[in-house]
Amino acid sequence: MELRPLRSFIAAAEDGNISKAAIRLGMTQPALSRQIKGLEEELGVALLDRKAHSFSLTTAGEVLLREGRGLLEKADTIEQRVKATAKAQVLRVGYSPSLSAGILAPAMESFTQVHPRAKVELSDLSTQEMIESLQKGTLDVIVTATPSKEMTDISWTTVQQQAWRVAVPQQHALMKKESLAPQDLHDQKLVVYSQRDYPDYWNVITGWFKQQKINAKIACECDGVTSLISAVEAGLGVAMVVERIACLIPDRIMLKRLEPQPLPVCISAGLLYHQREDKVLSVFIEELKRAASKDDARHASEKKGIKGCG
Repeated sequence: MELRPLRSFIAAAEDGNISKAAIRLGMTQPALSRQIKGLEEELGVALLDRKAHSFSLTTAGEVLLREGRGLLEKADTIEQRVKATAKAQVLRVGYSPSLSAGILAPAMESFTQVHPRAKVELSDLSTQEMIESLQKGTLDVIVTATPSKEMTDISWTTVQQQAWRVAVPQQHALMKKESLAPQDLHDQKLVVYSQRDYPDYWNVITGWFKQQKINAKIACECDGVTSLISAVEAGLGVAMVVERIACLIPDRIMLKRLEPQPLPVCISAGLLYHQREDKVLSVFIEELKRAASKDDARHASEKKGIKGCG
């Protein structure tokens, strides 16, 4: 039994008038009458007891009205679930490895348990690339530092805040110090993320150095965390990084505490405003927040040093 004629019959039975039902369904009265007649022929029973200007339901019609409503509700539910599943099959995520270390992997694991058929596509991009890709619609959600520039088309949800550290290579003079003061960085060579790809990082670092009256020299600009770590490891200079980058650095680099330091880095999940009500994206962002909360608790419980994941 096809669903379309069943819907037509139920609409007519509920309205008690074929003309009214036809208008509600956007059909002509003859077309609706033909659908109901075809349904009767298919079932081999009369559903309507027709009179000159009205009709009543036969016993068979009453049974079909009652049972048909449940069938249509189930069909609608199946349709919604199928569409939701199809929508959840691909989730395109842009992320910064240095900022999402310790939270992205567990968030993805929990998310795929809720949506087992989902496929997550990850793109390691600079902040600028992530924002541009999100605006173009080639990414669904991004995980990065909240930009200082207001963007009316992007909604940001705070996921985590991280303190700053100074990455110091082996054999460097600062390696002997347990913690650093701003003036320890005076005249030091710095390894930084590129100004073009990470403008907010650049503005925070240069602004803080100016505030602290630190004269540092830019030794190397890097397009990502991998090249930054390699430059520090090679002894090109020290780098200002977030604390959770400890998950990614080799043993030949040590992270030093810095007091006082710039304001913590606010890490957020960004998505386009018109997708804020998307249930799949909402679940993923909630999993990011939950993973960040667990990561913060784990990090706070560590008593020795700051090197290591979490």
